[in-house]
Amino acid sequence: MRWALVKVSLAVTAMVVVAFAVPLGLVVKEMARDRAFSNAERRAAGLAPVLAITTDREQLQRAVATTDDGAEGRLAVHLPAPGEPGGEGEEIGTRRASDEDLATTRSLGRATIAEVPGGSALLQPTAVSSGQVAIVELFVPEGEVSNGVATAWLVLAAVGIALIVGSVAVADRLGLRMVQPAQRLARAAHELGEGKLGARVREEGPPELKSAAVAFNSMADQVVQLLANERELAADLSHRLRTPLTVLRLNAASLGSGPAADQTRAAVEQLEREVDTIIRTAREAKPQTQATTAVAGCDAAEVVRERMDFWSALAEDEDRKVRVAGIERPVRIPVARPELVAALDALLGNVFRHTAEGTAFSVDLHNGDDAVIILVSDAGRGIADPAAALARGAGSGRAGSTGLGLDIVRRMAESTGGDVRIGHSVLGGTEVRIWIGLGERGARTPSGRRGRRRAR
Repeated sequence: MRWALVKVSLAVTAMVVVAFAVPLGLVVKEMARDRAFSNAERRAAGLAPVLAITTDREQLQRAVATTDDGAEGRLAVHLPAPGEPGGEGEEIGTRRASDEDLATTRSLGRATIAEVPGGSALLQPTAVSSGQVAIVELFVPEGEVSNGVATAWLVLAAVGIALIVGSVAVADRLGLRMVQPAQRLARAAHELGEGKLGARVREEGPPELKSAAVAFNSMADQVVQLLANERELAADLSHRLRTPLTVLRLNAASLGSGPAADQTRAAVEQLEREVDTIIRTAREAKPQTQATTAVAGCDAAEVVRERMDFWSALAEDEDRKVRVAGIERPVRIPVARPELVAALDALLGNVFRHTAEGTAFSVDLHNGDDAVIILVSDAGRGIADPAAALARGAGSGRAGSTGLGLDIVRRMAESTGGDVRIGHSVLGGTEVRIWIGLGERGARTPSGRRGRRRAR
């Protein structure tokens, strides 16, 4: 917008300057020409009284010399031939006009201007004492005709350039006054989109942009309030779980000893820790004012081994066959350990919740050059609508499903530049394929897909 205003101002001012400067320059040139020939007419008229009294050559020569003083022979007098009207007689001074020009002046009976080498000649007819007509010729050099024109044109050009520069400067200042509030508004919107909830805009500038800034600040305040309300709601709902968790913990303590009892107590303790974490996070969360820092990451192979050790005991109780592959070597990924644990527990919990006892499942970890792929497959009946299953809160169409488990997995993958796909596994059931981007290697390819090549 700023440069558009500058260009418009430049074009309009240039047209105005040209529209006025060119005619004014031509007028200046014409005025200089009129001034030069007006001066020549006055000088030529100075010989009229002398010619009216006498035509004596010596007296006329003295008069011509006096009138032509310092003019370098510009003045000449063409006397008529005695007794021959219109005939050529004596000439006093330096002649430049042709016979044809002189004859034309005598026939017209008025002053004329003839073009001669180096300039122009003013031919002024004057009556002499004998009643005939003599012609006074005054040479006007070209430099005298255009005297001062170049200077005037330079002044006009300088004034025109100054007007153009001034208008451009004023337009630039006005454009900057309009553009800066718009830039601040765009920058604040970008920061708010990145999660910096403290971003606000100064309410200044043109009325339209000031109104937009007021609306943006009001929207940002409402977003902060809504998020605060959601955090309070999450904390309150999580706090309500403490009572049933206390009952579970007391019942688990009375189970005695044994692998199943130990696993139950460990699960209850983990659930209590997760609820406490949710409450603390919801209570202590504040609007983000800086960009999110990079996470340290974790070893995906170690996390898979740990979680499979936990779920394998339950799989053994339900007579499920379990296969794990790709966890022999460390596999570093840019995902925090708790996030990967939550994602794996969500997927494995879905397997136990939505497939019959005895249904086999597997977890495969593939380490590629630009992505890490985690495959969780089962031999169940599959998911009829994968798109709906990935939608937050849509559920899978089965009892007891909220649809949030797969959303946890999707958000974890997308935070690294990857994504989640649901398809059919080689076991005959559902296969959830998680692509986890590896930093710059997980950047978008020219086709718009995230990097997932050469996984092994």
